[in-house]
This record gives sequence, C-alpha cells and structure tokens, in this order.
Amino acid sequence: MKPVIALTKGRLENQFLTFFQSLDFEIKPLTEKGRKLRVETDQFEFIFAKGVDVTTYVQHGIADLGVVGGDILAEFQPDVYDLFPLPFGQCRMAVAKEKGKQWPEEKKTIASKYTNITKAFFKEKGESVDIIKLEGSVELAPILDLADGIVDIVETGTTLKENGLIVDEEFLHFSARLIANRSALKIKRKTLRPIIDLLNQKEEL
Repeated sequence: MKPVIALTKGRLENQFLTFFQSLDFEIKPLTEKGRKLRVETDQFEFIFAKGVDVTTYVQHGIADLGVVGGDILAEFQPDVYDLFPLPFGQCRMAVAKEKGKQWPEEKKTIASKYTNITKAFFKEKGESVDIIKLEGSVELAPILDLADGIVDIVETGTTLKENGLIVDEEFLHFSARLIANRSALKIKRKTLRPIIDLLNQKEEL
C-alpha cells in the first residue's frame, strides 16, 4: 500500500508542495487536483483537510504522516508522533489590541480560536482573564467591543494593521511540523523511513 500523507489545506498545502517539488517529487497531480480532497500519485496518496482534522486522520491511522502547523499541536495536543519542524509555515502567537486603546484595569476579556494556549499563557503570567472562543476572524472582536484584545497567529501582521490592531506581546513561535501515526511508524517503518529522512534533509529550524 502507498503511504498516505494528510496535508493542511491552503497556505501550508501550497508551501509544502513547493518544498516537495524542491525534493524532485512530481506535484502536477496535486496542483491540478481541482476540488478533490483525495489524490493518488505514483508513490503516495494525499488527503487534504483542515489542520485539526489532519491530526485526527493521523491519530486514527487513516493517514500515516501529516503536515500541520505547530499551533494546532500546541492547542489540541493530539496523540500523534511529532517528528520534526519543516522549513516553512513560520508564524508566531501574539496578544493584540486596538491601537491607542489601553487594557482595562479590571479583568481582561480575550477572544481567540486558541483557548487552551490563551488560558495557559495568562495563567503563567498570573493573570485571570475571561476567554471567548471564536472560529472566524478574531480581529473583529475588539472592533465590535466583544473583547479587549485577541490571541491569534500572526505571520506578517498585515491583517492586524488593516483592522486597526497592534501586537502587544508575542509569546510562541511555530512552524509547520511533520507528524506520524504511532503504530504506522512501527508497522510501516521500512516504507516510511526513507520518506521521513528525505523530508528531514533540509536544515531544521
């Protein structure tokens, strides 16, 4: 059976394909897949999913390997083997608020997709905060007075700037990570080891 690799759709997918091509793999079937979420090449089978779903497919053995952001691993802590960082997908976790606004003297309200990371961060600082979970554009929360600030992933900072927000504090740095199903690493070792070694030949972050 061909090794199955789950890829995070969107930005990480595109960055992985550029990286994969640099290792002399044929990516045409993947770049011309249209809306297909499952694609086979001569050597592999690929699944395209949201980041948190990538970890689920790997954890349950549907996929042998997965490419996912380190932020997903930190937030959800799935039962997968975190192999190593990949040389793309760099981003950072940050606290942001509206430019020119001060934090309230009383308890802060923070909006985030990353509620576990947010809770752990403020707990370590010794601060008690109210956390509101949002799944979409968290930048709206301070603008609409739902929250005093946000915790979110920042790459270039352009989205924050365009919405009148500024970074108040950065506290975690992430990259894309290669993950593996724990059982597959043992059972399919001879098949997976060459692929893992090849993906790890680039300089680690």
